[in-house]
Amino acid sequence: MARPRPRSALALDVGRRRIGLAGCDPLGITVTPLQALARGDLPSDLARLLPLVLERRVEVLVVGLPLDADQQPTRQALHCRRYGIKLQGALREAGHPLPLAWVDEHASSWMAAEAYGLHGDRSGRLDSAAAALLLEQWLRDGPEP
Repeated sequence: MARPRPRSALALDVGRRRIGLAGCDPLGITVTPLQALARGDLPSDLARLLPLVLERRVEVLVVGLPLDADQQPTRQALHCRRYGIKLQGALREAGHPLPLAWVDEHASSWMAAEAYGLHGDRSGRLDSAAAALLLEQWLRDGPEP
């Protein structure tokens, strides 16, 4: 079975205080951590994310879901799923419908801290590094919205 062609994607590592962001080029070759977004309410998040979606010509949103060791959703995973669905709806209402893809982000923050030496980071760089790992995983596993 042929893998779907990668598309310009925006990955979100949704937290309670920040959203880590990462993007890739349309060929899926280069993954770049982007500046994390301090969480607000959905309309203020949308006002900051929509220009990024347009500028990067995003074709798919990749949202991390922190599953437990048994691959079951955690409370945070349910929060992330709700947020992703609400953001997708808000983007649709703004005239930019995008498919959603979900990636298991179990231990992504720990792996990002190890890989980038960001233990204890509170600037948002760790959140975006985790989003970059999510996006790399999505690309590696075969992008499917």
